[in-house]
Amino acid sequence: MNNTSDLGIVSYGSYIPGNFVTGKNIEAAQEKFGSDIYKSLGVFQKSVPSIDEDTTTISVQSGSQAIKRFFSDSKSNNKNDISCLFIGSESHPYAVKPTGTMVKQALGLSDNLSMADLQFACKAGTQALQICFAYIGSGISKNGLAIGSDTAQSRPGDVLEYTAGAGSAAFLVGTQNIIAKLLGTASVATDTPDFWRRPRMKYPEHAGRFSGEPAYFYHIALAAKKIMADLKMKPKDFDYCVFHTPNAKFPKMIAKSLGFTPEQLKPSLVVDKIGNVYSAASLIALSSVLDIATKGQKILMVSYGSGSGSDAFAFETTSLLEKKRKTWKRFLRNQIESMKEVSYHTYIKNTE
Repeated sequence: MNNTSDLGIVSYGSYIPGNFVTGKNIEAAQEKFGSDIYKSLGVFQKSVPSIDEDTTTISVQSGSQAIKRFFSDSKSNNKNDISCLFIGSESHPYAVKPTGTMVKQALGLSDNLSMADLQFACKAGTQALQICFAYIGSGISKNGLAIGSDTAQSRPGDVLEYTAGAGSAAFLVGTQNIIAKLLGTASVATDTPDFWRRPRMKYPEHAGRFSGEPAYFYHIALAAKKIMADLKMKPKDFDYCVFHTPNAKFPKMIAKSLGFTPEQLKPSLVVDKIGNVYSAASLIALSSVLDIATKGQKILMVSYGSGSGSDAFAFETTSLLEKKRKTWKRFLRNQIESMKEVSYHTYIKNTE
């Protein structure tokens, strides 16, 4: 879909839990995969939720920041204008009971709300964003809130333990006071089962290296090429690129294969500090780019969700982004810099 109307991001927020565990300490506890596997993955530490944090609470944190930023320089504070809420996650706290109703209540949103919890592995967050754009673009809602959140699970002793992090990102979208205009979006999907979890299974299963070539790389390349063809754009036309970050290796490899430079990718690579935040990963990476982007810069974002599919988005920033950002606090880098190390024992206790 090419977007020719006034439609885009009007605010955003991110939240990373205040603790981290290092890859070195995970490796010492595992004694299974050999030395320095965390270095080969490029993930040197990952975020760890506190014992009282889950997908609901961290969704409230990022959503609250997005809403506060939206109303920070506005005379209006009418949350009734936010009339749809979609939350993507792999770790909703209830199998039957929506996360969204609890988040809605905590954020003080209107009862007159279209709302749903979403699931599509690591692209559930971008799926939420795409649906919000559809609601706003069609006129069903005035503003919509899309959230990607996860307190990612990993079986102790599994390779996923090195990367499965926790965090949340929220994007408020609308047609007025846009900070990043939507240029277009595209999606692809196939039945490629590289990662799964059946009912009553506590931890996900995965197909190891199969997750790479036929899954991650195929789908991201397909979606990226489609949106660039639709928009008649090439990699050189973008200032930044954002690709899903299961580790630090895969996004570098797909960026190079598509013709993007390390400089275009670098601002989005926060995975080395927070790990793979699954449904929030691409959205958190996008927030990292928006934290530094200037007027008129173009951003390509492509997510990936196992099972499998990808959502691609193209944005162009406006002058309002820099103006608003001057009054904002607690950027993603500030949160990462204030994180504190915990032991492997504390990490296990908090996530078991």
